Amino acid sequence: MRLFGLLGYPVGHSASPAMMNAAFQADGEAAVYVPFAVDPEHIREAFTGLAALGAVGVNVTVPHKVAAFDWTDVHTPEAQRIGAVNTIRFSTEGAIGHNTDVSGWWRSIEQQVTGTSPSFAVIGAGGAAMAILAAIATHRKDSVVRVIARREAAVAQLQERFEASLSIEYRPWEKRHEVVSESDVIVQTTPIGMWPNTADSPIEDPSVFQKGMVVQDIVYRPRETRFAKVAKAGGAKVVDGAGMLVYQGVDAYEWWLDHAAPVDVMFQAVNAHLQQEQLDHE
Repeated sequence: MRLFGLLGYPVGHSASPAMMNAAFQADGEAAVYVPFAVDPEHIREAFTGLAALGAVGVNVTVPHKVAAFDWTDVHTPEAQRIGAVNTIRFSTEGAIGHNTDVSGWWRSIEQQVTGTSPSFAVIGAGGAAMAILAAIATHRKDSVVRVIARREAAVAQLQERFEASLSIEYRPWEKRHEVVSESDVIVQTTPIGMWPNTADSPIEDPSVFQKGMVVQDIVYRPRETRFAKVAKAGGAKVVDGAGMLVYQGVDAYEWWLDHAAPVDVMFQAVNAHLQQEQLDHE
């Protein structure tokens, strides 16, 4: 039985174990995917212990992605580009750090993004925003990208990281309605609206949105956030955040096992997990 897992703090809410174990079963893989809640003080020992146990690979979620980058011996170009690791493969040559958040986000939205240089508004300037900017730099590098954040310093760090590949403009939080109304693709990357604070949204006015816009909230708990409902009421095309979760898992699965993942099975498992979670909260 080959061991895979997820390291985070906390991890009890994650749909990844249900998704990955369903994929292993569908493919007839003798493997198990286990969630590990690891305090940040002990994350390096956890990585070392899993390597010693013969684990094949793990996913890494908040708050450990930078620590995973620092711990791993070798980095793929995707991980190197954003300085964070969300997927590790243990090998005889050492631990290899990869990042599937970049490709996972792009695969979740690419069918909706038309044109070679649409204008993007990214709400938030944290780690998720960094992965999204890396994807835009790869696939739509000539686009106008405005990052809406409370702290200009956080956006300045993003501008410095991507200065050679993407033009990023800072916009203050107070201007978010104006910036969103002028954008083609809007991606909400903050935790605003996540359970249990489901009544919250960074935008409350549906008139900010209009037909032709593509709007995504990468929060997927709840499946339809307040932000998504407001955007839909304004006529925008709304893409939920579950697709990013699934596709980053698909890419990790294929990177570990070197064969195609059962994508439909993984979507079904995530849908079932989130539906049950919603029932549990009602």
